[in-house]
Amino acid sequence: MKAMLTRLFSTIFGAGVGFAVATVTAYAADDIEAKAQMCAACHGQSGVPTDPTTIPVIWGQERSYLFKQMRDYRNGERDNPIMSPIAKGLAEEDLRKIASYFAVKSWPAENAAAASAPPPKGIAQCQPCHQPNFEGGPPAPRLAGLSYEYLVAAMRNFAADERTNNGDMPKFMQALTDSERDAMARYLSAL
Repeated sequence: MKAMLTRLFSTIFGAGVGFAVATVTAYAADDIEAKAQMCAACHGQSGVPTDPTTIPVIWGQERSYLFKQMRDYRNGERDNPIMSPIAKGLAEEDLRKIASYFAVKSWPAENAAAASAPPPKGIAQCQPCHQPNFEGGPPAPRLAGLSYEYLVAAMRNFAADERTNNGDMPKFMQALTDSERDAMARYLSAL
């Protein structure tokens, strides 16, 4: 009888532990889903930002890039009145999970025609990091399909040393003229 009670207790205890682990795992997934949902207020429910001229697409963006940007906002290496406080409220592991969450999403489809203009002068220097089709790869973000306004502002900020959370980008952008950066932004936004 004692052996039977021990087995019964062990079975019930094991089932309880299994249920608790499953519940915590499900809660953790729901927790990241909930944390990621706060991003939708600006970055969009379907991956299209509420204001693409000032807010980048994060759906389908490079995971390591997303993680770095959120960590930079959290650590003060990059500043934004909305993103910085949000990132400061997240643990490092949450940043990783949120970056992974958005990286596996599909880039939002656009109805724009592909760029038919020839690649602008200087854009070849971007391909080693941003990849031949500018769709990103570790550690560089996707540029293809971001809005012209967002791209030209980011390029201008790097050129003016207003954005310094990348050691190479300020030098690259400072070597270009305003019109060259403008042509690159127009070309990339049309991809």
